[in-house]
Amino acid sequence: MTIFTNKSEIQDYIFKQKAKGTTFGFVPTMGALHHGHLSLVKKALQENNICVVSIFVNPTQFDNAEDLKKYPRTLKSDVTLLETVSKNILVYAPSVEDIYEGHTIAEHFSFDGLEFEMEGRFRQGHFDGVGTIVKRLFEIVTPNNAYFGEKDFQQLVIIKKLVQKHKLPVTVKGCEIYREANGLAFSSRNTRLKPDYKKAAPFIFKTLVTAKEKFGTKSAKQVTKWVEKQFAKNKFLELEYFIIAEVTTLKTVKRKSKSKTYRAFVAAYADDIRLIDNIALN
Repeated sequence: MTIFTNKSEIQDYIFKQKAKGTTFGFVPTMGALHHGHLSLVKKALQENNICVVSIFVNPTQFDNAEDLKKYPRTLKSDVTLLETVSKNILVYAPSVEDIYEGHTIAEHFSFDGLEFEMEGRFRQGHFDGVGTIVKRLFEIVTPNNAYFGEKDFQQLVIIKKLVQKHKLPVTVKGCEIYREANGLAFSSRNTRLKPDYKKAAPFIFKTLVTAKEKFGTKSAKQVTKWVEKQFAKNKFLELEYFIIAEVTTLKTVKRKSKSKTYRAFVAAYADDIRLIDNIALN
């Protein structure tokens, strides 16, 4: 498996391969890879000749310096895990300097208001950081297709908006949430969960499933109040938000409409670990 740490080197390699008609799928990650990431890699390999996986903990999308410091960095084991899937994978593991060239500052983006909903309300500047790194990686890797998990559904919608507004020549594809056997959505942060919190965390998905059932007969407001009460009774999980939103605008629903599509979104803390999840409602 080839590992690139320099953008000019990987750009040169991809340029030469594309001249031969090779197609590239791209899976951007912050490392600490798990089976959720592998599901994206496998999808990219099914639809392209080569998959590029970037491994880069992006400082400009963290609003919490301590979270950035604690984020796991496991390049060696990440590469070993990728090798179990295929040899047709390129790893791009740049330094902060290689990406930002001494200016580790996020660009400012307008995503037509998408950036102010949900995560944007609680993580100031987060989507400027996401937009900055994804745009730069797209420009470096120049993939035909890029793959993102629906666990970060708001991020997926925003990246599609980024591609549209900046006319970037890449197709962005969303992939189903990959879950552990107990329903907990795979996340790099799961490895940091203490035993009691790890045991409690599947409650998040279980509650989402029941909320989906209730949404068939109850109003969004009633479902939201029910979810808030369930979390209030859970001593291991602290709810940050539960929101039912329309999937294209991400705006919180006030009154249901049969012509619109909705998802339920949740963010909760298990001790100091922040977990997010979501589910399609109709």
